[in-house]
Amino acid sequence: MAVLVFTHPDCVRHDPGPDHPETPERLRAVLARLASVPEAIVREASTGVVADLRLVHPEGHLLQLEAISQMGGGVLSLDTVASGASWAAVLGATGALHAAIGHAHAWGAHAFAAVRPPGHHALAQRAMGFCLVNNVMVGARLAQQLGRARVLIVDWDVHHGNGTQALMERDETIRFVSLHQHPWYPGTGMAEERGVGNVFNVPRGAGAPASLYVEDLWAAIVAATEGWMPQIILLSAGYDAMYGDPLGGFTLEPSDYARLTARLRERLPQVPIVALLEGGYIPARVAEGVAATVGALG
Repeated sequence: MAVLVFTHPDCVRHDPGPDHPETPERLRAVLARLASVPEAIVREASTGVVADLRLVHPEGHLLQLEAISQMGGGVLSLDTVASGASWAAVLGATGALHAAIGHAHAWGAHAFAAVRPPGHHALAQRAMGFCLVNNVMVGARLAQQLGRARVLIVDWDVHHGNGTQALMERDETIRFVSLHQHPWYPGTGMAEERGVGNVFNVPRGAGAPASLYVEDLWAAIVAATEGWMPQIILLSAGYDAMYGDPLGGFTLEPSDYARLTARLRERLPQVPIVALLEGGYIPARVAEGVAATVGALG
């Protein structure tokens, strides 16, 4: 089965600088690799609208991002930089995500949003961790607007999605499962952080066998969906948990992402899945991880 991959050319234009790990080459490598994935059909989405971003972020935050970008860019936090093209990239990513959510809702089909900058660290009013806006939470709110009220977010990026958790932990309609390295940036994501019973954190140390990470994440997904059926699944699909990534110490391989994706499909066969790109800082490895995920979605 074909899987639509939505992207936007402005996502490549966001450039934090030559020494920054969140390089445009990450997305270029992904799109080049998808050209040889039989299941993937890459489509260019329309530019997104600010109204979608307002579902998650206050006007002041969005105006600040736009203004900094219009001035040629600037440092937003210690590790997060905007360039002159960053606001256009945010809107491009929003458009790709909107298209992916709309496709999944209309057809009950799976999709992938190949976008950047990533989003899961972004708070309502703060850019951080390379993230300007919280893409996955925008996707969750868009899905809910379409009537898919119960949203499961699975985050397998090596870093905890602190922004995502902060934005949903008091909302019983969303459940959040996160596997992440601890201790590691950003220092959040303890197993005791349960929200209103809707947060399922899986903090683990570096260097363990990949099978441990896979099975522990899967156990948390099972716990989150026991007696609770989501109407859409959103994957915060970071690939910095793969062996050798410079910003992580986990040991996953592309086949592990394929296996997790296939198990999700088997457990919840009627639920559409939309994956969106988060971290991962060896472009060729990220590309293989995305290819494995899209292949499993198909």
